Amino acid sequence: MKHPVDVHVGKRVRHRRWMVGMTQQQLGDIVGIKFQQIQKYETGMNRISASRLWDIAQALDVSISFFFEGFEGAEEGQETAAPASSEAQRGDLLADKEALELVRSYYAIPETQRRRLFDLARVLSDVA
Repeated sequence: MKHPVDVHVGKRVRHRRWMVGMTQQQLGDIVGIKFQQIQKYETGMNRISASRLWDIAQALDVSISFFFEGFEGAEEGQETAAPASSEAQRGDLLADKEALELVRSYYAIPETQRRRLFDLARVLSDVA
């Protein structure tokens, strides 16, 4: 049975890998494992050891804490935790390939133009 923490961490690995434009094969090559193992990590089927998570964080250029962001700790008397409600909503958004492509494309735009696009999007969303 998949543990909620393993699923959450796996999703964060997949999202970050996708955001930097890296394939499972490329990530696997960098950390010295097969892409099938990356698949298992990303689905939460297999747990990621501390040392492997360190390697993945280095490869994806994030801190280890990045993989746990949005996950609330277990409350008294609970064995497992659930994702924070805002993270659950954001997680659903990030599961949408179109939304991920949009974010990735957005960050590929030079900063000054990106800021103008952001301002335009904000104005358009206020009007709607």
